Amino acid sequence: MRMQMGRVLAAVVVVGAVVSGCGGPEQAGSAVIVGDTSVSLESVQAQLSDALKRIPPAGLQQDTPAAVARDIVTNEILHGLVERQATARSVTVTDADVDAFIAQQGGTQSLLQNSILDEAGLRQQVRDNLLAAGLAKRAVAGLQVTADLVAATTKDEAVADAQKLAVGGSAADALFTNPQTSQRGIVYTAATTPGIASTVVFGTPVGGTVYFQPNPQQATWIVFRVTGKRTDAPSDPAAVSQISQDQLVSIGQRTLQPVADRLGVRVNPRYGVWDPIALRVVAADQVSGGLLPAAAG
Repeated sequence: MRMQMGRVLAAVVVVGAVVSGCGGPEQAGSAVIVGDTSVSLESVQAQLSDALKRIPPAGLQQDTPAAVARDIVTNEILHGLVERQATARSVTVTDADVDAFIAQQGGTQSLLQNSILDEAGLRQQVRDNLLAAGLAKRAVAGLQVTADLVAATTKDEAVADAQKLAVGGSAADALFTNPQTSQRGIVYTAATTPGIASTVVFGTPVGGTVYFQPNPQQATWIVFRVTGKRTDAPSDPAAVSQISQDQLVSIGQRTLQPVADRLGVRVNPRYGVWDPIALRVVAADQVSGGLLPAAAG
């Protein structure tokens, strides 16, 4: 039984938040390779060792070494991507900007109280987040996506629907006979739906089809195909000004999805795989969905 459209749209908002690590000579000493840039295994293991020392014993019940390692590799991937994209877009952040943000949040020691980062790691994370927010500010005012969307209740159903939707034709048309479970031409504007602007809906190129599960605790799968994208859509300046800093960071990180797809992300299998839906490294059996490229021709 398919999910009703009202629940589908709500599920898309929930997502706030694959290339498997393959063995080749260059992968053996690398934790992750993004394009032609690699992060060494030694570097990640050193960060992991230091981070585990900062976790209280009780905290290890939730933050397992494997989970912490995936967080570290994720941060390394996003760091490289945001620096690359910020350079391409001429977005800059100064040390003074980092200092000011940290001061606004109560200072270094206050931020480190509930963190496994050291001071250098904290400053890098703040800088990366400010760069991501800067990227979002460049794009959000005119950003708009149009998509056809279908609801499913199982992964098998979602995969089958995604394949039909990607190919098009009568089989795809048949997915839209029930308005309770499907809708064509849904328009999402980043300025008014910043929660959705930070999801895979906005990171997928025109013609791309995606199936994903917004919440593993619910039997809802979303399938959509992006049919249009604008960067010059009209928007209300008041709505743009209401987007929070955290939302800007998430939107800016989502703009990195096409860059990661283009460069390719190869994670050492000891850490897991890159999930382009969640924009993070996950265990191999926890990937939240899949992307089907636009049909050739």
